[in-house]
Amino acid sequence: MSQMPNDVKRLITAEELPPSVRAIPRDYNPSEEGVLMQHQRDWIKLCQDYDLTVCPKGRRTGITFATALNDSITAATQKAFGGDNVYYIGDTKAKGLEFIGYCAHMARVMNMGMAEGWRGIEQTTFTDILPDGSKKDITAYRIRFASGNQIMALSSNPANIRGLQGIVVIDEAAFHLNVQAVIDAASALIIWGGKIRIISTHNGAKNPFNQFIRDALRGLNSFKVFTVTFDDAVENGLFERVCLIKGWIATQEGKETWYKKIRGTYTNRAAMLEELDAIPREGSGVAIPTIIIERAMPEVRPILRLTLDKEFTAKDPQIRKSWCEDWKRKNLYPLLDKLPKDLRHCFGMDYARHRDFSVIVPMSILGNLKRSVPFTIEMHNVPTRQQEQILWHMIRHLPRFECGHMDATGSGAILAEYTADEFGHELIEQVFITSNWYRDSMPYMVDAFTDGNIEVPRDDNCLNDLRALERIDGITKLPSLRVVDIKDPELARHGDFSIACALAYAASVKGKAYQELKYTPVPKTGHERLVRTGSGIRGQKGIW
Repeated sequence: MSQMPNDVKRLITAEELPPSVRAIPRDYNPSEEGVLMQHQRDWIKLCQDYDLTVCPKGRRTGITFATALNDSITAATQKAFGGDNVYYIGDTKAKGLEFIGYCAHMARVMNMGMAEGWRGIEQTTFTDILPDGSKKDITAYRIRFASGNQIMALSSNPANIRGLQGIVVIDEAAFHLNVQAVIDAASALIIWGGKIRIISTHNGAKNPFNQFIRDALRGLNSFKVFTVTFDDAVENGLFERVCLIKGWIATQEGKETWYKKIRGTYTNRAAMLEELDAIPREGSGVAIPTIIIERAMPEVRPILRLTLDKEFTAKDPQIRKSWCEDWKRKNLYPLLDKLPKDLRHCFGMDYARHRDFSVIVPMSILGNLKRSVPFTIEMHNVPTRQQEQILWHMIRHLPRFECGHMDATGSGAILAEYTADEFGHELIEQVFITSNWYRDSMPYMVDAFTDGNIEVPRDDNCLNDLRALERIDGITKLPSLRVVDIKDPELARHGDFSIACALAYAASVKGKAYQELKYTPVPKTGHERLVRTGSGIRGQKGIW
């Protein structure tokens, strides 16, 4: 296979350049001291010192811009003094035009292209001669310098890289259609003294780009890694550069407002960390879009929130029990009394003891089979015995109770087992939260949101917990990332409501024959204990 540029098709006009290029002031001289930020200067120095460099970065941190400056100087320099051709491989045609526009600005400002041969940005075609002898013309952009070198922006087809010689810049490598093939093709360039610069934001932990970075850090390939985050760029003067381009007045207050606005733009924390902080996320995107979740939140509904300190655990068990009974009477009883007595009910519980929230989600099954969550219970640092008090009381008072699914993973197994013993293993499902469970059960809830067949409380934490679900290896599940609780920044959440809601929905579709718990209070002597026999349920009076 061989490649060759054809004659110039036409010159690119200024109006055709991307807005990011047109926005650069004509007197913006990147060679002046202080114009480039520190991380940009460090990246250029690394590229000058090493032939193989890779930069995982946050978005719009100026690495591509700095690379364009370095490449313009290199291409304008004669080969005898270290000059060379530069080939830019972007993930889109627009990226190529943007890069070549940056290079044209550098050349004009620093008078590199004023000698004979400089005419501006040329649009040409790049002909691939394929192994079978056929030809394929690909649009390319080019700047030719009086040094005899050129800068050319090509498409991301791996075949375009083979046979080239010079400096190759692969931009947004993680977003190329065939990431690994592009990297493999570029690697062959070093045989004849070529240089490779790979630049990209992350596109998931499973992406070959992330694996390439990990291999480089472990010394399994020869690339030098240079990481730049959004915060690095802000510390080095990114906001001040934005003000320079936009004509704003840079103030500390304006900087803080701008910074919060950028961070607040992201509705998914994992996406924000990936895009701004160069931390690859586990999944491939939000499983349930925000607009669909908000559609399922028609109104504010009660969130019973119980957070206890460490001193509570040290109290006498009878004192804890008495306190919890009082809490139930004030908070839980009124909500249970309001539940429609003619509707079937189920529940799901995601158990936690210390780190996250333990969440109980009761669910009503409406006449049209739509599911509705009337309220939720959130508990943080609540002893297991008190969680048992609250849960068991709720189960006994859920009208036409059918089924409950409980997280039995880890420490949750104890409460799940005791609850199944108390109410019957045919009514209480002990669930182990594994990849198989995510695969088999989570689609029910996701489809319910998509189809508009579920209603949940309008609450910021519930929204964020549902939004935390991602597609990971084709399965909707929670990544390992935890987020700050909105109501109390000192506490953390791990999608707790989303798991409890999914457990409740799975319980509602389990398909078991309807069984109703009968509850009759017994004056003075206690409550009616529910005892299961082979033929159904009978009452047994006594203290429980």
